[in-house]
Amino acid sequence: MDLNLTGKKALVCGSSQGMGKSIAIELANLGASVTLFARNATTLNDVKSLLATDNDQQHHVITADFSDPVDVKQAIDKHLESGIEFNILINNTGGPAPGPANVATADAFLAAFNQHLINNHNLAQALLPGMKAAGYGRIINVISTSVKQPLPNLGVSNTVRGAVANWAKTMANELGQFNITVNNVLPGATNTGRLDAILENKAKKQGKTVEQVSEEEKSIIPMRRFGESEEFANAVAFLASPSAGYITGVNLPVDGGRTTCL
Repeated sequence: MDLNLTGKKALVCGSSQGMGKSIAIELANLGASVTLFARNATTLNDVKSLLATDNDQQHHVITADFSDPVDVKQAIDKHLESGIEFNILINNTGGPAPGPANVATADAFLAAFNQHLINNHNLAQALLPGMKAAGYGRIINVISTSVKQPLPNLGVSNTVRGAVANWAKTMANELGQFNITVNNVLPGATNTGRLDAILENKAKKQGKTVEQVSEEEKSIIPMRRFGESEEFANAVAFLASPSAGYITGVNLPVDGGRTTCL
């Protein structure tokens, strides 16, 4: 199996912590040069210091506020002026606040749409010329198992994640002819700050401890545990590799079996 990413260049969004950080580390371990992309330059530089350089990789940091698509687009356009061309794009950013859809404001939906779909689209468009020129492209979107089964109390997230999944499938159909794959990886309950916030919110609403809510959540996962961000990163890294060249347009849950539908 060919997992070697030597010579490949990857842009990893949301890479200052959690799953984005783990993805960046794993891609570098496989030989890729990684550009870290998030808001906080200090945190990103800390992550950069952890990235492997055994294959003479050159790692970079760029910053932007992902709540502002204009800021994100300007940042990537400026970075591309250096002549760098990317083979791998990892679209990943923090999820919308929890809450039911029926009380969400229109502004909440618009903000989430901008943060996720519009940023994903702008970044893909910016990187596509380099992918086409190289004859090798991987666009991987970190979204949610809610694209298969909407999750309770995540109304805005469920809605926008579904839009991203359909955008990705459309792009996969259009870009396959250029040897560019587009896939979605769907994290289940994974030990990250995002999960901590969801558990704390649920515990507060139900008048329970976080530990009680955590055990209840684990009980509905066939593997009876939460996932680790490194396990999620392994799935992403495989889809980024040469060995996944004939896999495109899929939604891959990495959730310990929690999603009950096919």
